[in-house]
Amino acid sequence: MIKRIREFGHGGLICLLLILATALPAFAQSAAEVDANTVILVAARNLVEPAYRRTVLIVTVLEGDRHIGIIINRPTRNSLASLFPEHAPSKLVKEPVFFGGPMSRSAIFALARSTQGTDTGSIPLMKDLYLAITVTVVDKVIEETPNEARYYVGNVVWRSGELQQEVRRGVWHVLNANPDIVFNKDPEHLWEELSQMTRGIVARVQPGTHLPLLY
Repeated sequence: MIKRIREFGHGGLICLLLILATALPAFAQSAAEVDANTVILVAARNLVEPAYRRTVLIVTVLEGDRHIGIIINRPTRNSLASLFPEHAPSKLVKEPVFFGGPMSRSAIFALARSTQGTDTGSIPLMKDLYLAITVTVVDKVIEETPNEARYYVGNVVWRSGELQQEVRRGVWHVLNANPDIVFNKDPEHLWEELSQMTRGIVARVQPGTHLPLLY
């Protein structure tokens, strides 16, 4: 995974991420609508697929009832500077790069704290959190607020209706989204902590809604 990123190069990500930005358009939503469309998914104990076993994701809705998510509890041993040694601002990032998911593994994404509105190339998740998906926006985060964000290789995308089906099958537990979960100081133990919280919680999916709701 990391080798592929090195070969692709920082500047070479532009085309790939512009395509992704086109496929995942931003929406004009109020802060309340953004918060309501974003949840935390906790992998069920019976989910044994290696890419998703014991994972925690932040997920939001996209146009056409699709969803995009980032795995938030799998730090790697690599720094951003090791991936892009010629990009000086990357050396300011203190935390390691995280594995964000098995899709788009040649791209870097950022979950960034912000109380300001986001622009093209990002997806609002909550009123003070957004997902940067293009080189331009990720670079801006690194250069302006390098340690107010976490950086991820890859993501997860669900087709229309796919996530609802998985929740109905009991693949995921669903919790309210919270930036403190995203930036948890002990991500490697986050799944166990949240998994304990989800015991006894049952998820339901109402017809016509974008995301799972909780009883």
